[in-house]
Amino acid sequence: MRAIDAAVLVLEREGVTTAFGVPGAAINPLYAALKARGTIRHILARHVEGASHMADGYSRAAAGNIGVCIGTSGPAGTDMITGLYTAQADSIPILCITGQAPRAKLHKEDFQAVDIETIARSVTKWAVCVREPALVPMVFQQAFHVMRAGRPGPVLIDLPIDVQMAEIEFDEATYAPLIVHKPAATRAQAEKAISMLNQAERPVLIAGGGIINANAADKLVEFAELTGIPVIPTLMGWGIIPDDHHLMAGMVGLQTSHRYGSANFLDSDFVLGIGNRWANRHTGSIDVYTKGRRFVHVDIEPTQIGRVFGPDFGIVSDAGAALDQFIAVARDLKAQGLLQDRASWASVCAHRKAVMLRKTHFDSVPLKPQRVYQEMNDILPRDTCYVSTIGLSQIAGAQFLHVYQPRNWINCGQAGPLGWTLPAALGVRAADPARPIVALSGDYDFQFMLEELAVGAQHKLPYLHVVVNNSYLGLIRQSQRGYEMDFEVSLAFDNINAGADQDDVRGYGVDHVAVAEGLGCKAIRVKSPNEFKDAFNRAQSLMQEFQVPVVLEFILERVTNIAMGTELDAVREFEDILCLDPELSLHTTQQLS
Repeated sequence: MRAIDAAVLVLEREGVTTAFGVPGAAINPLYAALKARGTIRHILARHVEGASHMADGYSRAAAGNIGVCIGTSGPAGTDMITGLYTAQADSIPILCITGQAPRAKLHKEDFQAVDIETIARSVTKWAVCVREPALVPMVFQQAFHVMRAGRPGPVLIDLPIDVQMAEIEFDEATYAPLIVHKPAATRAQAEKAISMLNQAERPVLIAGGGIINANAADKLVEFAELTGIPVIPTLMGWGIIPDDHHLMAGMVGLQTSHRYGSANFLDSDFVLGIGNRWANRHTGSIDVYTKGRRFVHVDIEPTQIGRVFGPDFGIVSDAGAALDQFIAVARDLKAQGLLQDRASWASVCAHRKAVMLRKTHFDSVPLKPQRVYQEMNDILPRDTCYVSTIGLSQIAGAQFLHVYQPRNWINCGQAGPLGWTLPAALGVRAADPARPIVALSGDYDFQFMLEELAVGAQHKLPYLHVVVNNSYLGLIRQSQRGYEMDFEVSLAFDNINAGADQDDVRGYGVDHVAVAEGLGCKAIRVKSPNEFKDAFNRAQSLMQEFQVPVVLEFILERVTNIAMGTELDAVREFEDILCLDPELSLHTTQQLS
């Protein structure tokens, strides 16, 4: 058979059911093989970067299956680089496949011949140009093994067109995926970690995205309930423990954090981090973050232990395997009456959670973003899956929304490329046709890859896209305050095509409603608080009737500063704080005001 037919058979055996991409001359043999087999659904993107983000969203939502992105030679591969970097930064496995010029033309500046193997090497776990046809099925087999082993991540396979077309021997009947090894904590390591934990007075658990990758959220909750220790999820781990669980102590960080979460962390004396990487927007400066605390760090990747700071004890392990050991040791200690009672400490954290709240109920017009998120909490179902990337829209979303299940906050954490949200949401929908999906964008993120709405219309991928529109690069504008400027961050202009009934939004520039409808979707504009419930109900009806994305645009006041700071103990609050308890610890309140 042809090498490319063998590649498609391997994709099938490795569990691939959906691929995203854009065909082209150098990759048409793969498309011919996909068409002949008819076993893998293909979703045609409008931009290859968009296809890579769709594959990324698919992998994040699919809990085990891997998203695939396909493109031709040259610019298709370079368009994938942002998607590869994004997946690599967040430990997400995606497979990107590119076509390539014939082997004889690789170094002769042939049309659209670029050394994508070298270009992609720094943003992948493995990037390879396959130069021998007989290697094709084994390279694909190895790609899936690499993506799944250890810390997950993306792979790029580059296929010269003559390699794709060559005849090879391949025994489909005997093919089997390679067994994936994951490091596991030992009993002795768990005993030492739990002993250190048991000696602390005010311990917290930091629950990172590695727990979600390991499908071990239930184990984390079981361990927390067994020990009574409060849980602080990272942004990538949000949803591991439900927001309304009594041990959910809030998120910590300079931006995407809860006021009570940072207060609880600053009052802790011991931290057990599982599957997290101590990201700088979670920690702030290491001096403040680590002062007065001991740390145990569990991560599947050996080089993550000590990369940001040296913990008091490190364990290289899959998060689920480590939690199995932690639970077993804690049960034994509890049976012997040796496990500390954490009820008092957990009660202090829960009290802060109940009273250290930010104000959300604003009735002003134009709208304040805080009110938009409050209404989303009130109206949207508990199992809503949120998708977002970066900006004040995402930061405010993390501060005010509620998440109750793993994989229901799908966020591009480390890279944060604008434009990621829309195609990623399409990938999430392709992976899961049932759950409620709400994408969250500012106007600039939305405009970056707006054309991908047509993909949702063509392929019937309905979801709700909330666009909070202030016609600003809001996060950059807020950061420019430190330079005493407001320069080249406004998106506003008088749109000459705005209708007579749009005078109050004419100066906001782009008519997102008109653009979305022009791309085959439905859209609704909301300008006052009393329109919220009706708008959400209409959006749900339109999605059900037409099976296309529905854009819900909220017209915000131009400037709203969202709480953030340069240190965990110096977060600046811009809006009125709703603190329901005047007797709350003065020490912690002053630190965070």
